[in-house]
Amino acid sequence: MLKTLCYWPALVGLAFFVSGCSPTSELVKLSGQTMGTTYHISVVSNDRLPEAAVLQQQIDVALELVNDQMSTYRPDSELSQFNQAGSNQRVNVSADTIKVIEAGMDLHRKTDGALDITLGPLVNMWGFGPDKRPITEPSQAQIDAAMTRTGIDKIVIDGLTLSKTSEDLYVDLSSIAKGFGVDTVASILAAYQVPGYLVEIGGEIAAYGHKADGSAWRIAIEQPSENGRQVQQVIEPGNMAMATSGDYRNYYEFEGERFSHLIDPRTGYPIKHALASVTVLAPECMTADGLATAMMVLGTEASLALAKQMNLAIMLIEKQPQGFVVHYSDAFQPYLSKQ
Repeated sequence: MLKTLCYWPALVGLAFFVSGCSPTSELVKLSGQTMGTTYHISVVSNDRLPEAAVLQQQIDVALELVNDQMSTYRPDSELSQFNQAGSNQRVNVSADTIKVIEAGMDLHRKTDGALDITLGPLVNMWGFGPDKRPITEPSQAQIDAAMTRTGIDKIVIDGLTLSKTSEDLYVDLSSIAKGFGVDTVASILAAYQVPGYLVEIGGEIAAYGHKADGSAWRIAIEQPSENGRQVQQVIEPGNMAMATSGDYRNYYEFEGERFSHLIDPRTGYPIKHALASVTVLAPECMTADGLATAMMVLGTEASLALAKQMNLAIMLIEKQPQGFVVHYSDAFQPYLSKQ
């Protein structure tokens, strides 16, 4: 969970801030709602920054635009119009929507298919979408049928238009759009050349610079336990974005078996390995967001191998009978807090 020890309320997420309280005359704090969750922002003021009310309006307008572009809950959003379109029907969309879809397609290739923005039919079939929870476990035939309705190879991009080769294709950007929202807010703050900021939307984070007192931003990563909020590790992200993904809260049990909300696009089944939490640091939150989801699907060994190949900063927490086991990639080590 996320919270500042001095001000912010508890939030949905897998980490919480331990940055401490800076003088209110030097630190602007904003909070609000977006993308079905909440946002919290701390920004160190300078003479370029507008008044808090003006800044918040700019941020709210920008985040509202992201929703209008990529929300699957808004029937008139650009993404919803694409999902409702027929086969080979061209839909005009914004450059931002193209950027996020292309990022999803790129991460699909880099993660060997572990991230799939067309996964909707499988998510719904297993009871984690708008459809009701199944009264029986889906059969292999049902899973195979749902998988024929997925596939990023069915997305066609031509400039600022989208089309699909299968009418049944349904794109869901929830695995990366929230991270893109964080990046959008960070770009607004960066334009004012502020000395430091910390942006959080529903647990995804972007940090830059330093706090008002000159010290580093510090973030505590939560132990992935269903009960309680114990700190597993405190990090100092520097000028990086961070995303954490886990499967220990969103699941259901059926006939004694546990079914995670994280579906492996390559098999069509919920994940069953011991990996309970993944934290990824990256220059862009959109990338960190997608990689954290993909690595929860890949599991520990494949994630560490990918991190070594791509020089990624990741922290993995496995739940074992003897307790939690933590793994760090080499690139993650410099971010561990020395305090």
